[in-house]
Amino acid sequence: MKKLFAEFFGTFWLVFGGCGSAVFAAGYPDLGIGFVGVALAFGLTVLTMAYAVGHISGGHFNPAVSLGLWAGGKFEAKDLVGYIVAQLIGAIAAAGALYLILTNKSDFVTIGGFAANGYGDLSPDGYSMTAALITEFLLTMFFLLIILGSINSRAPKGFAPIAIGLGLTLIHLISIPITNTSVNPARSTSQALFAGGEFTGQLWLFWVAPIAGAILAGFIHKALFDKE
Repeated sequence: MKKLFAEFFGTFWLVFGGCGSAVFAAGYPDLGIGFVGVALAFGLTVLTMAYAVGHISGGHFNPAVSLGLWAGGKFEAKDLVGYIVAQLIGAIAAAGALYLILTNKSDFVTIGGFAANGYGDLSPDGYSMTAALITEFLLTMFFLLIILGSINSRAPKGFAPIAIGLGLTLIHLISIPITNTSVNPARSTSQALFAGGEFTGQLWLFWVAPIAGAILAGFIHKALFDKE
């Protein structure tokens, strides 16, 4: 249960901090943090929670990460369902908190895109479904290679959260204009549930592409990089 609570709180913080920065601070008049600020916010959420609870649960906070670690031989299949459920509940709870804050603004009209992920007309810069698939697949694959490499027994000790957090920051710097950056099915699900409409119809891509990329990375690391 401690592991599941750690995954709940870690995923909550990731969605609340990352998506919250996008919803509240990215476009704030004249003083907005922009894409760079949002990218840094996502990286900081993972970095801080990896140090806070990573020693308890491993600090996945992402169904794709759990599945990628399983494919890489670093996580047991029997724990997958519990972790993914805890991650989804944490993400949805965070999205609910963001929704309550946003809808209690004095001039509130609509939640808009609510930092949800999308392609085509829902892509921030109009990228197609094919572009979104390629982007999410490749970026999640490299994210898992970073994770698996940094936690390897031969890697420098204690620095994995820094590498992982900076890796996630770089991923967002690349792909916010393309899909609003997912690489995390729980994060995508939580925002799509509140944004509704076409966002929920496109949610399948933000499960399929990240999970496929993560699993491939797990197999690559296990085959090529895990042993000397």
